[in-house]
Amino acid sequence: MADFQILPAIDLIDGQCVRLLQGDYNKKTVFADDPVAKAKEFLAKGAKAIHLVDLDGAKAGYPVNHEIVKAVRQETGLFAEIGGGIRTMTEIENYLEAGLDRVILGTSAVRDKSLVTEAAKKYGRQIAVGIDAKDGMVAIAGWVEKSDLDALEFAKIIADLGVATIIYTDISRDGMLVGPNLEAMAKMASAVPAAVIASGGVTKDSDVAALKETGVSGVIIGKAVYTGDVKLENVLGGKI
Repeated sequence: MADFQILPAIDLIDGQCVRLLQGDYNKKTVFADDPVAKAKEFLAKGAKAIHLVDLDGAKAGYPVNHEIVKAVRQETGLFAEIGGGIRTMTEIENYLEAGLDRVILGTSAVRDKSLVTEAAKKYGRQIAVGIDAKDGMVAIAGWVEKSDLDALEFAKIIADLGVATIIYTDISRDGMLVGPNLEAMAKMASAVPAAVIASGGVTKDSDVAALKETGVSGVIIGKAVYTGDVKLENVLGGKI
């Protein structure tokens, strides 16, 4: 799958590059003080794309780390997507005008479907929706709240609104280094016409190959890239 996208992740809190355990803000590990330098490391290892999350923004409900996000995109030239606290058309436009390639709507997609419809109509493939699931149900507000929405049913609704890309995270696997939920990813990939990017639980190089087999269009790799459990140069170079 030539267009399979591998996106190392940079999650931002207080301007630092962090990872959370299962989305818990109280279980934070700081992996780098300089997100731009970290992104340049990924670039040097062959990365073509990067996944950025403004965790402060996700919690606050509006973008907080905009300047750092913009700097990562401008100083690396990587294809960059950003999520976290983006709730208005103005915030979407600000990121796209700053050079970001794809904007991810999360909580706002649950609470404001008119925003998703408008954004998808205006910006097409530059809009993605992040579906974060816990026990098959959609979680929102930086994973703090669990809704009563079934993740698969919600994905179908979102795809019907014209969204081209869905980023599907299994929160129970995220940051745990226990392996991805292959069954859930395969179900999601086959349930919707949108491209599905898998997130959560990638532990070793072979997990990337296993995810390719599920039919997803890409994978986000977080903690395992920082711990060295996944060698970015291997998965990017096809040595899996």
